[in-house]
Amino acid sequence: MLRAIQGIYMLRPLWAVLLSLLAGAGLIAIAGVNPGEAYAALFGGAFLDYYGLASTLAKMSPILLAGLAVIIPLRVGLLNIGAEGQIYMGGLFSSMAALLLPEMSPFVQVPLCVLAGALGGGLWGLIPGYLKAYRGINEVIITILLNFIAINLVSYVAGGPMMQEGAPYPYSEEIREGLWLPYIMPQTDAHLGVVVGIVLCVAAWFVFRFTTVGFGLGMIGKNPVAATYSGIRVRRNVVAVMFVAGAIGGLAGTFEVLGLKHRLYHLFSPGYGFDGIVVAFLAQLSPLMAPVAAFFLSGLKVGGLIMQRAVGLESTVVEAIQGLVIIFVAASLAFRFDRGNWRRFLERRRLLDAGLAGGITNNSGGRS
Repeated sequence: MLRAIQGIYMLRPLWAVLLSLLAGAGLIAIAGVNPGEAYAALFGGAFLDYYGLASTLAKMSPILLAGLAVIIPLRVGLLNIGAEGQIYMGGLFSSMAALLLPEMSPFVQVPLCVLAGALGGGLWGLIPGYLKAYRGINEVIITILLNFIAINLVSYVAGGPMMQEGAPYPYSEEIREGLWLPYIMPQTDAHLGVVVGIVLCVAAWFVFRFTTVGFGLGMIGKNPVAATYSGIRVRRNVVAVMFVAGAIGGLAGTFEVLGLKHRLYHLFSPGYGFDGIVVAFLAQLSPLMAPVAAFFLSGLKVGGLIMQRAVGLESTVVEAIQGLVIIFVAASLAFRFDRGNWRRFLERRRLLDAGLAGGITNNSGGRS
């Protein structure tokens, strides 16, 4: 019985999503639209239509990588709110490698662009990691502030030194086609970045599940004092984890530039770094579940636009439904499985049932 109850608790993000969609159906009905038709347009357009699925996968790439950039530090007891800034720095560094380096073979320059983007994001994660480990400064505050610095730095570069001459909007020269990421669905924007993201999620799961490094990182997250007494270098690992998380966030920006935008745009990320936080908690910090969570959240964003066009729903209602999902998922985190409490409850229930059964038996015997 305890296992069944624990299973229900483990699925609480699923119940949260279902409840949020139910609440969203109420909003849709208030707007004068049939909820069944609206949700059919949303999920059919995002997951069953060829081009809709491609759009979902294209959006999934940065959201998934941002989610992984949040999950890995959380497993070590760190909250990385800076994935958005790391995305921007990854896009900046990869664009500089693509546009400013001498032209060379794509087999050489594409890996250089990817490494440059990972390095840019990694350096942006290294700063809060070092300050947390060696100065005791809260990483949440530092990463939030670094987000604003990165966004404004990219805005300056895209609208200044790297801006295309005569451009009506702050963006750079177009990156040459030879450096674009390969597409995984012909005639669509779905690119290789989403495959790389899934591979990195599997690799992260393997490290945490089967390696001594992952065991040590998990120990730091649960009890850093015990980890220190066990001989684990906590400070060094904190810095390394934040660098790796930043590098993964940087890859999200890199793949967005090389795979989709093909330029460095001012404000090229519409908040993917913050969507990554939702993915992390929706996946319950599991790297293996992150692709599922990112796929659903990306489909919700793509399908929301399709639903808006198909049934004439106001954009504010679509945004409210997306917000409801976030609120319900966040609220579900407050419900935690307490084995001791449930064991005591079930034991009291068993004793009560036994007492009632005994009373019924005695009453039957007395009447006879």
